[in-house]
Amino acid sequence: MALAEIVSHEPATGAEIWRSPVGDVDDVVARARRAWPAWAAQPLANRIELMRRFANEVRKDAEALATMIARETGKPLWEARTEVESVIGKVEISIRAYAERTAQRKLDSALQGTAALRHKPHGVMAVLGPYNFPAHLPNGHIVPALIAGNAVVFKPSEKTPATGEMLVRCFHRAGISAAVVQLLIGGPEQGQALVAHEGVDGVLFTGSAHVGIAINRRVASNPGKIVALEMGGNNPIVMWDTPKIQDAATLIVQSAFTSAGQRCSAARRLIIRDSLFDQVMDEVKRLADRIIVGAPFDDPAPFMGPVIDNRTADGLTESFVFLLSSGGRPIKHMVRLEQNLPFLSPSIIDVTDVADRPDVELFGPLLQVIRVKEFDEAIAEANNTRFGLSASLIGGTPQDYNRFWANIRAGVVNWNRPTNGASSAAPFGGIGLSGNHRPSAFYAADYCAYPVASAEMEQPRASVGVGFRNE
Repeated sequence: MALAEIVSHEPATGAEIWRSPVGDVDDVVARARRAWPAWAAQPLANRIELMRRFANEVRKDAEALATMIARETGKPLWEARTEVESVIGKVEISIRAYAERTAQRKLDSALQGTAALRHKPHGVMAVLGPYNFPAHLPNGHIVPALIAGNAVVFKPSEKTPATGEMLVRCFHRAGISAAVVQLLIGGPEQGQALVAHEGVDGVLFTGSAHVGIAINRRVASNPGKIVALEMGGNNPIVMWDTPKIQDAATLIVQSAFTSAGQRCSAARRLIIRDSLFDQVMDEVKRLADRIIVGAPFDDPAPFMGPVIDNRTADGLTESFVFLLSSGGRPIKHMVRLEQNLPFLSPSIIDVTDVADRPDVELFGPLLQVIRVKEFDEAIAEANNTRFGLSASLIGGTPQDYNRFWANIRAGVVNWNRPTNGASSAAPFGGIGLSGNHRPSAFYAADYCAYPVASAEMEQPRASVGVGFRNE
């Protein structure tokens, strides 16, 4: 049965925040197609100026936007404020990226004229956003797309539509036409229709591998439609020799439990040298036991909020029980902290003896631990996944890191840093089920415009050569 309206609830309280009827996909795309030519014809300097005005509008609305993000996702207010800062910072990063990645170039030759390289926008771009960073991640597609001269139809996650609405209002208040940046409210049905719509020239998606693969299949017969997929990961963090056990434990906890584990770059698997297991895991558990889980506006501020909804919490607790029943040894049990709300304790389980470990993205505060004896075994285990987004080595020598970097299959590879918290000034994307080789962040400019090569002369000049009879 098709949804008639979308209703958003606070994960931390269950209270209704917002509701709206679903949008009309055909109408929204038609408006965007009509508006696109005039937007694309504007000078680049004008579009850049409007993006900077947008950043100022977000600044003016920063606390209200952060409050909405915190309410709608359940993340702590301090983290929601950080997300708003990322939205603002994305504008200047995107301006710099467009200049660097899609710059105009000319090569003059007196006899051959001019060889020119310029870039053109694709047209109407569909942006499908996730719920974990409902402002920052879609904004990372929208701003580069607009700078390049595309019109945008943004469908936020049905779990965080109110944040999407606030973000779009900031674009409109900045002076960008409401037809150039449009909000499409809807659920999976509207998302599928938008992806398949013949008036959409590109699909920019952040979310689960399941949905990303469905999008890829849906557009496979239309090679003219550009598709950028960012689909998460089953990310490994490898723990090797280091005297700094407390620092290592902190990096592990940050990687696994920031945002209640609801980051595509969160560490899902800790692969640890057997001889370090007791010492390191004692410290990791001690630190995890100190994590404050609470509502966004609690005092003292929590480190972790709830997961997005009760269905997600139920799935995670069932996954923990499955791993237990399959031979896993609990290090820190997953506990449902409130019966009717999706608050979960951070959980850790040793799955070394679990046969055929499921290669899935368990999107929440659940860290699986695997013991190994040799470094090559650690790398092999880290690569034992169809995903390939993020990976970190904690400890080890420079030679170990060189081997790790050379052999690990991931788009983000770190040393003595968390798996998460990637910079917007670098490309962000993965391989395998993590993406389709179109990294976002600094490289978003690459999929927002296409290169056009030109050979140009002010007057026609040509001569015939071999193969022509004399007159």
